Amino acid sequence: MEEIWNNNSAVAPLSAEDCVICLDRIREKKTLKCLHSFCSECIESVFRLKPACPICNTYHGVYTGTQPEGQMLVTSSWQSLPGFEGCGSIVIQYSFPAGIQGPEHPNPGVRYSRTSRTAFLPACEEGQKVLKLLRKAFDRRLIFTIGRSVTTGLNNVITWNDIHHKTSMQGGPQGFGYPDPDYLARVREELRLKGVTEDD
Repeated sequence: MEEIWNNNSAVAPLSAEDCVICLDRIREKKTLKCLHSFCSECIESVFRLKPACPICNTYHGVYTGTQPEGQMLVTSSWQSLPGFEGCGSIVIQYSFPAGIQGPEHPNPGVRYSRTSRTAFLPACEEGQKVLKLLRKAFDRRLIFTIGRSVTTGLNNVITWNDIHHKTSMQGGPQGFGYPDPDYLARVREELRLKGVTEDD
C-alpha cells in the first residue's frame, strides 16, 4: 500500500482503488499492461507528455524525442579499450548541421549551431547490443536535444539527453572514458528509461 506524505507526516494511505495521479477514487478505470490502474482521463493526460507508467516507468507505445536532424556514423577500430582488451572498438560519430528550432524545441525560430561528437564502445557482444539500442534511440530522436549546456552554460545548443556516452577511449569515468566496468549496464538502463529495449 502506498501513502501520501505531506509536511513529513502520512496523510492517508492510497488503496488499490485510488488513482496516484489525481489522488482520488479511480473513475473509468484503465489498467496498463504493467498492471497499474488509473482514471482513464488522468493516464491519457500523462501519456500526452510521455507514454510511460507514472509508477514503474514502463513505456506503452514509442517515445519520440526532440533531437534535431543529424547523422550517426559507425566505424570499427583495431584499438582496444581499457577493460575490454582484445576485441577492438566501435567508433560512433554524431554530426548535426546548424539549424532553426522547431515547435517541439524550447525557443521555436531561434537558431542553434552545428556540433559533432565522437563516442566509443567495446566491439564485444555486449557492446554490439548497446550499439543497436543506441541506433534505435537515435532514430527515435532521443540521444540529443536542444537546450542549455551543462558544461558551457550556453542556451539554444545541441546537448546530450541523459543517455551517457564515453567520449574518450581512456581516463576512466572521471574522464568520460574507460575502464568503467559498469558502463554498458548503466547505459542500457538509461536507454530502458527512454523506452528503448531489445524487446520493442
